[in-house]
Formats: sequence, C-alpha cells, structure tokens
Amino acid sequence: MIKRTINVNGVDRMVMADGDDALATVLRETLGLTSVKIGCGTGQCGSCSVIVDGKLKRSCSLKMSKVPDYAKVITVEGIGTPNQLHPIQVSWMAHGAAQCGFCTPGFIVSTYALLLENPSPSREDIRDWFQKHRNACRCTGYKQLVDAVMDAAAVMRGDMKLDDLLFRVPEDGRIWGSKYPRPTAVAKVTGTLDYGADLGLRMPDDTLRCALVQADVSHAKIVSIDTSEAEKMPGVFKVVTHKDVKGKNRITGLITFPTNKGDGWDRPILCDDKVFQYGDAIAIVCADSEKNAKAAAAKVRVELEQLPEYMNAYAAMADDAMEIHPGTPNVYFIQKIAKGGETAPIFDKAKVIVEDDFYVGRQPHMPIEPDVGFAYLDDEGKLCIHSKSIGLHLHGAMIAPGIGIEPERLIMVQNPTGGTFGYKFSPTMEALVGVACIATGRPVFLNYTWYQQQTYTGKRSPFFMNVRMAADSDGKLLGMETDWTVDHGPYSEFGDLLTLRGAQFIGAGYDIPAIRGEGRTVCTNHAWGSAFRGYGSPQSEFASEVLMDELAEKLGMDPFELRFRNLYREGSTTPTGQVPEVLSLPQIFEAMRPRYEEAKKRAAAKSTAEVKRGVGISLGVYGSGLDGPDSAESEAELNADGSVTIYACWHDHGQGADMGVLGTAHEALRPLRLAPERIKLVMNDTRTCPNGGPAGGSRSQVVVGRSIKAACELLLGGMRKGSGFRTYDEMVAENIAVRYSGKWTAPATACDENGQGSPFACYMYGLFLAEVAVELSTGKTSVEKMTLVADIGSINNKLVVDGQIYGGLAQGIGLALTEDYEDIKKHSTMVGAGFPYIKQIPDDMEIVYVETDRPEGPFGASGVGELPLTCPHAAIINAIHNACGVRITKLPALPEKVLAGLKA
Repeated sequence: MIKRTINVNGVDRMVMADGDDALATVLRETLGLTSVKIGCGTGQCGSCSVIVDGKLKRSCSLKMSKVPDYAKVITVEGIGTPNQLHPIQVSWMAHGAAQCGFCTPGFIVSTYALLLENPSPSREDIRDWFQKHRNACRCTGYKQLVDAVMDAAAVMRGDMKLDDLLFRVPEDGRIWGSKYPRPTAVAKVTGTLDYGADLGLRMPDDTLRCALVQADVSHAKIVSIDTSEAEKMPGVFKVVTHKDVKGKNRITGLITFPTNKGDGWDRPILCDDKVFQYGDAIAIVCADSEKNAKAAAAKVRVELEQLPEYMNAYAAMADDAMEIHPGTPNVYFIQKIAKGGETAPIFDKAKVIVEDDFYVGRQPHMPIEPDVGFAYLDDEGKLCIHSKSIGLHLHGAMIAPGIGIEPERLIMVQNPTGGTFGYKFSPTMEALVGVACIATGRPVFLNYTWYQQQTYTGKRSPFFMNVRMAADSDGKLLGMETDWTVDHGPYSEFGDLLTLRGAQFIGAGYDIPAIRGEGRTVCTNHAWGSAFRGYGSPQSEFASEVLMDELAEKLGMDPFELRFRNLYREGSTTPTGQVPEVLSLPQIFEAMRPRYEEAKKRAAAKSTAEVKRGVGISLGVYGSGLDGPDSAESEAELNADGSVTIYACWHDHGQGADMGVLGTAHEALRPLRLAPERIKLVMNDTRTCPNGGPAGGSRSQVVVGRSIKAACELLLGGMRKGSGFRTYDEMVAENIAVRYSGKWTAPATACDENGQGSPFACYMYGLFLAEVAVELSTGKTSVEKMTLVADIGSINNKLVVDGQIYGGLAQGIGLALTEDYEDIKKHSTMVGAGFPYIKQIPDDMEIVYVETDRPEGPFGASGVGELPLTCPHAAIINAIHNACGVRITKLPALPEKVLAGLKA
C-alpha cells in the first residue's frame, strides 16, 4: 500500500492504493471519477485517457507506483460540466461525434491535450495524434471526430463563435430530418452517463463481485469440478456451479423453423456434461471483491477429457466427425432456394458462365466497452437483470426456463450501452448473473475483461460459398446457382434464420429470373455465431458482388454498366420473389456515375510504378425488420404539465435509439407544437415498457417507429376537440384515457422452404465506391476514399444516420483488410484481431442520400444501421483487383495474401 497526494482537476486529493493498482482504477473507484472508462485494460483503446503533468496518458496501464506525488491529473470532469460545456464538448455534440459515447471522454481529454500543444492542427495532425495515442472508436468511423476537433479549435482560437455550433430548432418547430443532438449527448460528452461498470460501483455494499471459471479448450467432456479449495479463499461467499441452477440450465434458441433438427436447448448456462467452445462458463465465484473472486476462480479444479475440436464447418461435416450435441447432427438445418424455372437448361445454353468460391470469416464485434451486467432481487421478490441486452423481452423468454423462474417474475433492463453491433442479440451474461443472484440471494455484478469479451461472446458466422452466374453476351443475367455453408459455432440460436439470409441476399439488387441453391447450418466448436451488423448480407452479397466483377471482366464490360443493366426495375423481383417496395436503384446509380468516372481518372493519374491505385463498386441491399409479420408495441401518455411521455423498447446499440424515439414521436405529435424537450422518454425496461422486439435487422425505425406513431395518433385522437386539443385536466374531467398503446405489424410474409416470400416491408439500398492504393512491394492495401449513395427512405436525424454510415463503412474496411477471429490466442486483443485505428480509415468519406419515401415506413423512413456493412468490403476487394490484378475471394485481404497473388 502506498500513499499519494494527486492534484485532480485542480483539487489536491490524498489516496491510498496498492502500487500495482492502475491510476484508472483509483480515479474511478476511490475518487468516483467514472468518466474514466476502462475498455481494453491494456492501453490499446484510449478510453481511459487522462492528462498527467501535461502529458496524455492511458491510465489503465499506468501503475500508481509510477505516479509521482502531487502529479497534476486532468479528466473530462476538469474540462467541462453539463452546465459549463467546453467548446470541445459542444463541437462533439454538434457533429454527432458521441455515438455509444463510451470512448467519448477519452477522446475529449485527448483533444484537449492536442489543442494545448497545437492550437491550429490540420486534419492530418489530428489523425496522427489519435493514432499515436491509440484513441480507438468502433462506432463513428472517425470522420466526425476530426470535424469536431477542427471546429473546437476554431472556437478556441476565436475564428468561430460557439453559437455557430449550437442547434436551433427551425421556425416551423420540426426536428425530423435535422441535426438535432441526441438527448444523451450532454451526458456522453461530460462523462456523466453511467454505463454498466459505473452503475456497478454504485450498487449496495452487500453486492457480490463475480468471476468466471472458463474452459481453456474448445471441446471436452467434464469429468469433475472441484470447488473446495476456492471456497476457502478470502472473501468468497459461494462458488456457483450447474448444481445450483434451479431451472433447465439451458438457454433456448427459440427454434421457429420446423426443419431444424435440434430442439434449441443446446447452450448451457454453466457447463455440466461438456465444454462446447473455448471460454464456456463452468462456474461463477461470488466474493466480496473482484480481486478475491478472480483469485478464487483460479483455484477451481476442472478435470476434462479432451474431445476432437471441430474448428470449422468442413471438419464438423467430415464423415468421421462425432456429433457435438449427441442426438443432433452437426448439419442441423437446410435452406433451399428455388425461384423461377430450372437453372440446369440455362447453364447448358448460356453464352457466358462464371463461378468462384468465397469465404467471409469470423469477424469480431470489438466494442470498446466489454460485456457487463448485474442482478438483484427487488422488494417484490422479482429478479432484476441489468445488462447490454438489445432484446429485453426476447432474452427474458430465452433465459427464464433455464434459470428456473417464471417470466412474470423476471425484469430485464438495458443499461446505457457502449456499443454492441449485434452480439447482444444473444444473451451473453444475463443468465449467469441471474443464476448467481438466485443461488446467493445477494446482488451480484459481473464485468468481463476485454479478453473475455473477445473469447466468450459470439462472432459473425463464417460463410463458405460457391456461386455460379449465367448471362447472355450482352450481360443480361439469366440464372444463378448457389451453395453456402454457415459455420455457426456450437449453439444453434438464430442459425437457421442466418442461413435463410443466403437465400434472400446472394444476388440481391439484380433481376435474376431463375435461381437454384442450397445452404446449410453447421455446428462447430469455434466461437458461437451471434448477430453482427448486416446479419448474413456481408457474407452473401460479398460472393455475388465479387462475382459480378468477374462476369464483367469475362464479358469485357465495365462493372458499373453490367450492374446497371441488371438492376431492379418495373417487373423485377428479388431473390425471394418479392416485388421491391421502391425502385430507386437506377437513380442511385445515376447519382454515383459521375463520382465513379472521376474516381477512375484519379486512380489512373495517381498510380505509380510502386503504388497502384484502383476503383471498385458493389451493391448493398438489406431488409428492415425480422422476417414476416414483425410487430412492436409502444405507449404514449399525456402528463399533467402538458408534456408527453413515450414508453418504448427501442434498444440502443449506441446507434441513437433515444434520438430515434424522440424524432419519431416529435414528428407524430407536431399538431401539439411541443418543444422536443417536452417529450420525455422511458425506454428499455420490461417493468415499464411494452414489447418492442429486439434491435436487430434495422427494424427499430420501421417497426418500433410505426408503433410509436400509432400510439401518438391515438393520443391525439383522444385529445382532439373541435379544431383544438383538450388539456390534461379536461381529459381527466371527461374521463378520457391519457395513456394509449400503439401496435403495428408489418404486412409481410415469411419465406417458405424454397426461400420464397415477402419477408420485409421495407428495404435499404446502397451503392459503394472504394478507392484504394496497393503497395506492390508489400501487398499492403490502403483505402483512400469511400463513397456511398444510399436510399434509406426519409431521414429521421441526419447526425444519427451519418454516424451509422461512417461507422459501418469503417467496419467494412476492417472486414475487408484486417479483422479476424480465427486464431483464439492471436486474435484475442484489439491489435491482434485487426481493429482499425484512425489511420486505417480514410478521412475522405462521402455520403449521398436518395430519399425515397417508404410506403410502410413511419413518415417514409426505412432502416439504416445494417446498410453500410452490407457490402463495402466487396467494393474494396474489387478495387484491389482493378489496381493490381489480384482477386481476393477469401477475407481478410491481408498484405501477404495480396503479395502472394502479385507473385503468382
């Protein structure tokens, strides 16, 4: 133990700490400065950035023994407060630079340090600074962060007025389609928004801190679990194993496809008979401190009998492979597609045929905030679970039988969330904290390390694909044949739905009269497959979009013209046989055409003997909704002061659910002329909010949005009186309800066994343009510009949709070039997994909107979140080929792969 006096934000504070405690931990836990976030815990993300004696430091890796007495420390609390915002914070809000907001305080402190040193930085200076100091963001794509720094610097120099950054509601009062800052913006930029780990510090004194005992092999039979030594360790209250679980000890995947050969009850909460993947939870140590819990977890002895590890789909499909779940075949779901006539005669007679094999791998989500949650029994004896869940009602149904609790005795709450990008569509720790709470009778808290985040939670499921296309000599597509294999890891939840995406989106965007194919879901022992932005389209559309370039090459056509010739037009149908709800693709292409021609000229002009430049395009399409008659419910209530409260489960990945609800409700309630701040939001708590469904498939703006619109319209109907509206007092006096429930169900039909149907009421469409540079000596690819022409319908909030697109493009660059989770040891850190820092993402990203109102969307809106990651990686891969002639069909396009292609 050491004593230090440190001057924090101008105030001397005496602290006692262990010498090996991190400064971040002392600032958070001793001094209560929870703006300092701990993400990676290893100095790779910068969320913990503070200034120490004038130098920017990553405080998670700075030990207290290295902090001198009377060191001067500045955190974001010392830069600005909610009532006294600093220009950097105002600029962050104005540019929508705080999305999930978890990394925001670290970026603001880093920016403050930069501007103290360089008051007039260039954009490249800013990018160099954030790269040097490892400030990482997974949400934004970085462009708007640089915009925010540039404007903040201008204000601080006196070249711009702070007022120029402030949003002003237009005279007509309408905020739909504007840059109105999201309601949580102030809290995010000041570090006052409490995320899960921050709330954990505020829990009662009797809260038990949890540590997991996890498998360090990928497939094994459990011989014994010995907790005796761990139970004697200091501070240990209980070691929870499968024997303490009162329910079925399984998480159900809620199987909806009758052709699934499993029963959905295949994921253990705590492993009992077997280990199915690396990181599986075997026991939970509950102790008085996290340090004591982790020390005791290391003392639990688990005896295992190693079994064959099937680490990819082909290994699990081998004739001699054992059933990973005894009684269920490793290939447990088959999805066919049959559109139009038979394809065999077409391929027999076609003038031009192209065929290739493709692979899109196990992309990790890599949020900066690791998974975190807690549970407690409330005064009514109900089990309350707080987490990063993006499907509260869904997860309640998935875990209640396994925990052993009646659904009506279970309350699910979403904490403010530091990014999920889809992995939280699956319950990850909800059941764990639930069983620990019930087994101990005490509040419990569990916070994963970033290593646990990477090794335990789900990943994008790899697709192995073979696709053939037939065309006439003019490039008109005649038919397509597809075969795809989905490596979904050991747990089946949503694997059948994901496999259906291959039928829905291979070849999407093109009028292909005849399609035949088959896909299959395979159980393996690698990381379980969970939802990830784009859900099936980044795999499916990669295959068809790269193959379209191969077809153009064989025909001697420009790939732009080949695509334009085959787009959805009047009389076209999608791969599922659905008539597209809008026909904006030709307009999207015409908007891109001059940009494409200019890009080709730039590439030709800038190419050298050492660095070749190229241009690539790809088409992205995705549905907004869960398949078939997707539905949601929300409520609107008139308050005594004339304000309105909206109750909704519009879950937040960090994308801006608060703004989605506010923007939609404000537009629906415009006849009341309410200021935006007069609409109050109660969100994402099953005790108070109706079931809006999970936040996946870019469904929230459409499906939850329509339910909010319906609730608001019912409220307006109750209030309407002649040409005006009743007050709250008048409503009560006339015995008219002040709270209304709005419901909406999508007019859609699920796909049949041949992949035919009208699964989504609204779609999103986009054309990607990538400009790349390839170093011939190394094979290294750099993306120099990305452009997206997007049709997402009418825009609710410009800051939110811009942010979604920039961030999605950045993740697409990572998917194309660096990101992977194949090697469990190598890929368990941010750097090892290929996390894209700011210098890996171009500053030059352009978005062009084609706003085509959707007939079924609220106020014409469709979704947005999935679109930017449908297929940007295919444009990058096509651009690499255009630059240097190397065609990469198996991602990521690491330099050594490109270099091998160049040598070949």
